[in-house]
Amino acid sequence: MLKLYQDTPQEEKSTLCIPGGNKIYFISLGCPRNLVDTEVMLGILLKEGYETVEALEEADYIVINTCAFLKASRDESLSAIEESMVHRKKGAKVVVTGCMVQLHDADIKKVFPDVDYLLGSGDVEGILRAVRSHEQGTEITSARSYLEAGEVPRQVSTPKHYAYLKIAEGCRKRCAYCSIPSIKGPLKSKPVEQIIKEFRILRNQGVKEIILIAQDLGDWGKDKGYKRTEGLLLLLQEILKEEGDFYLRLLYLYPDEITHSLIKLMKSDSRICPYLDMPLQHINNTVLKNMHRATSREEIIETLRLLRMQIPNISIRTSLIVGFPGETEEQFQELVTFIKEYPLDHIGIFKYSQEEGTPAALLPDQIPEKVKEQRQRRLAKEQQKVLKKVLAKMIGKRLHVVIESYHPESPLLMRGRHLGQCPEIDSEVLINDAECVDAFGVWYDVEITDVSGYDLIGRAIRKTGIADKSNKSNNVKCTKSNGE
Repeated sequence: MLKLYQDTPQEEKSTLCIPGGNKIYFISLGCPRNLVDTEVMLGILLKEGYETVEALEEADYIVINTCAFLKASRDESLSAIEESMVHRKKGAKVVVTGCMVQLHDADIKKVFPDVDYLLGSGDVEGILRAVRSHEQGTEITSARSYLEAGEVPRQVSTPKHYAYLKIAEGCRKRCAYCSIPSIKGPLKSKPVEQIIKEFRILRNQGVKEIILIAQDLGDWGKDKGYKRTEGLLLLLQEILKEEGDFYLRLLYLYPDEITHSLIKLMKSDSRICPYLDMPLQHINNTVLKNMHRATSREEIIETLRLLRMQIPNISIRTSLIVGFPGETEEQFQELVTFIKEYPLDHIGIFKYSQEEGTPAALLPDQIPEKVKEQRQRRLAKEQQKVLKKVLAKMIGKRLHVVIESYHPESPLLMRGRHLGQCPEIDSEVLINDAECVDAFGVWYDVEITDVSGYDLIGRAIRKTGIADKSNKSNNVKCTKSNGE
């Protein structure tokens, strides 16, 4: 659960006067695309004079942006609504929006009939009407997803050095287990001109790392007539024409969209992080076919081989599903063998969720929950063994790391990420010798000295620049105060 807040200068607070109070509190659940929608709603309200608070109990308006991807996501959304209804102050208004509202508004009304307003996932710009309404209301249109356009304000909530840029919504894939197409609707690509405009706005705000997001980046432009990844290549080339130092990170690229041309572009420009989030879901050909996936075991392995050969320092994140209907023990063991033979840097392991309305929900041979849980634990245990070997090889290396904050458990440690780690979802680099660190959100060379679980441990060596790490003017060496 991500709770958003922003300080408003005291002199502004004293001039605001909105009937019924003006304090807002946001809860944003689910994926980064949801977060961007939340940031747009936040921006709309801040522009109109509302202000945020850090505690739910202080808010006059509580806005919950829900997720409905899996049953677990819906349960989390319902829990957030319950918490808000129970702990809100007298007279406070609860607005529920997002994916769960779009598909399951009746369920929300049944459990929480006193929710003040329901706003559909494509109706983000209706947030002001929802907040200002004096009666219970519902606004759920046919617009199942939202793409920011024009002059609609957005208040970025992430740390100032990175932000998400949503380039498309909806999905043209038809994976058998996935409800995203029914939730978000068909693919809608944002125009190049609008993407470049938003990119420049983020850069002008001081953002150094821009994370491109969509359900599948490789599908960008296919609704406009582009084939395979030619649209994405065009878009990336346009972004890379922009001046200044920055990093681009690519999230969610399906393996069938990883082309030779894309690999060549990634290799050619150091401003594209050597990182891919590439959902594989499985490796057995029969399971992949039943999932309606577009790639085979052989194609996946060849893609991994090309990536490792052309970009040796690339980090690859993936997601895997265990317990898909009909998955045999032998097919599961094939998955276990695969992650041992083709080590991946980050893996999210999910139990298959039988989602109503998806083709897979009607398949025979549904796997018992107990078996799914056992397979999830077994696969996670094997991945831990794999990572232990992978991370041990990092000791002694120097990595380019953005140092982001103090560690929440100790002021003697700092937290950071190297280029192969995405914020919020991946492991971290823990800095236990940070004498030369003078600012957060800045990149440093860090020597890796040890491993702790999934995290690396290191000491900061010197401050470096963005992308062009040979820039001498930015290479400030760290020195010990005692002269060592």
